[in-house]
Amino acid sequence: MLKITIAGIVFDAKFEEDKAPRTVAAFRAQLPYASKVVHVRWSGEGVWIPLGETDFGVDYENHTSFPAPGQFILYPGGISETEILLAYGGVHFASKMGQLAGNHFITLTSNLDKLAEIGPRVLWQGAQEILFEEV
Repeated sequence: MLKITIAGIVFDAKFEEDKAPRTVAAFRAQLPYASKVVHVRWSGEGVWIPLGETDFGVDYENHTSFPAPGQFILYPGGISETEILLAYGGVHFASKMGQLAGNHFITLTSNLDKLAEIGPRVLWQGAQEILFEEV
């Protein structure tokens, strides 16, 4: 089981191991993983972790440009910088270079009613802490 805490709100989550096994394995090797999320600039209602040139050693698998609320995607880099994005509402994943696709590898499974609080908090209060833990 996976526990993700964002801005003090705790969510249960699951890895999408059947659909994105290489992405899950690469990210799982980083756990526990702590960072900050900031609001997206191009993609709509989402928050993201900018990762610059970080190389997770994965290519596209289970990739989408339209993650649903509660879905995390990992963009492995290439056209834009590596990043992890969480949709809290409508997202059309993009950068200033245009549409992108990321690997859907985590899905939130609890407290989805609290998900909509994340975006406005990050937008108006700035970067917020995020912690991924396997429990």
